[in-house]
Amino acid sequence: MNAYPRPATALPPAGRVSSALAPAARAVAAVKVYGHGGAAVRALDGVTLELAAGRFTAIMGPSGSGKSTLLHCLAALDNMTSGQVFLGETELGGLGDRRLTLLRRERIGFIFQGFNLLPALTALDNIVLPLRIRGRQPDQAWLDQLVGMTGLGGRLRHRPAELSGGEQQRVAAVRALAGRPEVIYADEPTGNLDRRASENLLAFLRRAVTGLGQTVVMVTHDPAAAAAADRVVFLADGAVAGELAAPSRDQLLDALKDLGD
Repeated sequence: MNAYPRPATALPPAGRVSSALAPAARAVAAVKVYGHGGAAVRALDGVTLELAAGRFTAIMGPSGSGKSTLLHCLAALDNMTSGQVFLGETELGGLGDRRLTLLRRERIGFIFQGFNLLPALTALDNIVLPLRIRGRQPDQAWLDQLVGMTGLGGRLRHRPAELSGGEQQRVAAVRALAGRPEVIYADEPTGNLDRRASENLLAFLRRAVTGLGQTVVMVTHDPAAAAAADRVVFLADGAVAGELAAPSRDQLLDALKDLGD
């Protein structure tokens, strides 16, 4: 049963994937090659993709399809071999290291599979640390709203070792949203969580999009997780292979079978 029931569209042919809404981020003819000569691996092979603002997009595909590589290039965590990546109207390839660092701090939130919390800090200190590094004070009303949505109110003085995996990932998610970034990128955020913890995290991300107008882009291999999204884009062999709008878990399973996952 799909926990996020919405009508779905058919899987279109591979090619340019676009949205009627203004894109929060986009890739244009993105190519990423690792290695050289006979050992070279083409992780991205000319990906062109627009990611609409105020929407929850999931990226899926078989192992080795390039989905995490694409996410890291979009989030300015990795450089492309050729092509372009934009955040809003800012083209990332033209920025130096310092400006890329500032862009990641000011305009992008990232949720990692492994939480990436500092063990010596409390949950609250982990949440506000990126803001303090930037010399900013947290917006208390915004922070209270995020914490209330996650149910973490009684856990903020606990250190990561005193929290469950699901609580740690919700702390990481609040941290990613605390500075009101333009885009939140999430790389397999439910990969280390059990079913209930996954559902809690996805419900928070869904509400962040629907209720708060945030933009979320998530890589996942889990059809149940992807079913929370407004749109699912499929990659295969480093290229866009199609998409589904608001699909059910069963529709995603069928699409993945067609891609050979």
